Amino acid sequence: MTTPRRIALGADHGGYDLKSILAVHLQNAGYQVEDVGTSSREAVDYPVFARAVAEAVSQGRADVGIMIDGAGIGSCMVANKIPNVRAALAYDLSSARNSREHNGANVLTLGAGLIGASLAKQIVDVWLATDCTEQRHLKRVAMFADEQADINMSEEDIERIVARLHQIMGPMPISEPGGPCVGDDPETAREFVRLGATGLTSVAPAEQPGSIPGDLARYIDHTLLKPDATEERIRALCAEALEFNFRSVCVNPTWVPLAAGLLNGSEVLTCTVVGFPLGANEPAIKAMEARRAIRNGAREIDMVINIGALKSGDDALVLRDIRAVVEDCVDGNAVCKVILETALLTDAEKRRASELARQARAHFVKTSTGFSTGGATVSDVALMAEVVRGAGMEVKASGGISSYRDAKAMIEAGATRLGASASIGIVREAKSTSMSA
Repeated sequence: MTTPRRIALGADHGGYDLKSILAVHLQNAGYQVEDVGTSSREAVDYPVFARAVAEAVSQGRADVGIMIDGAGIGSCMVANKIPNVRAALAYDLSSARNSREHNGANVLTLGAGLIGASLAKQIVDVWLATDCTEQRHLKRVAMFADEQADINMSEEDIERIVARLHQIMGPMPISEPGGPCVGDDPETAREFVRLGATGLTSVAPAEQPGSIPGDLARYIDHTLLKPDATEERIRALCAEALEFNFRSVCVNPTWVPLAAGLLNGSEVLTCTVVGFPLGANEPAIKAMEARRAIRNGAREIDMVINIGALKSGDDALVLRDIRAVVEDCVDGNAVCKVILETALLTDAEKRRASELARQARAHFVKTSTGFSTGGATVSDVALMAEVVRGAGMEVKASGGISSYRDAKAMIEAGATRLGASASIGIVREAKSTSMSA
């Protein structure tokens, strides 16, 4: 075993405060910490976060994991359901040391209701500093996996699995190069199963909202984010959105209840912004904004990343920042779009930001707020689409889109959503282009 450096850290609401303390403690000690949530003291289900910690270890994104709930018992049970995870509950220094030295534990669970912050820090330090090196212990640890390592399946079993995969997934829609895949080659699926795969997944590309120019309105978030927007203007915006059947209206948070009420029962969604327009709020504040907006009727959340943290190279903070909002969007059945503010970033930073949004499992990456030094460009949309397409994520182009020509170019570059305040003019121009074609 090697000394762990990457740690997946999670907690439920009962462990949130202790998680925050341990995150600082671990970062100060030089560890790379991936915070998988939760992001507040609001009640959540501990199995969700215990599974996230365990999967980060199982998938190799983290060397070890630490999960905190009220007693640590339930999270330990959940984590041990994940392949290649050996989770152990520790409540003192002896159990922490033993779980590593004798059992090779790679996930530690703690009970915030059983131990204080000082003891928790000591337990974590001892656990991380201890290794399983003696051959007699290593031999026994290897035996943990013996029962599930040898999966004996007949050809008939494999045929049934492959048939079920086809029934569930249908044909594999991705046509990117890389050889045969599960959906279009049953023999490939059989080979994965023979090699020990216990699950096969497929990511479908984002669906286009419709053809252009005819269905262009369904690509557009009809937007009014000016600080001096009045109630009268918001009402007019919603009426326009209903008339033209735009995908959503995008308004500042204070107008969400009004917009949601006016659009209720229609196909037009209510979208709002979080951490807008600078992105420099604390992750917990952004998450709180998102929760409140969702409760008020927002179905889509456009959040601004912490741009300064990204440019400083603090990817852990950026990931935590995005994930805090994504988690609450997923819990509230809302879509999360991550605004990168591309005009302020280098191409390398755009790629990093897009990849972090992908890691956080956001639904979209978005170019701009419209309040910075520039807006969407075709090259930025293409770059972002290249990074996130394989995860089934979408791209929203926003800022400076004022004509049908602009809109068409963004869509051809990979955008499936457009943010615009000149929406009506763009759609009318598209219709006249369609009629003259």
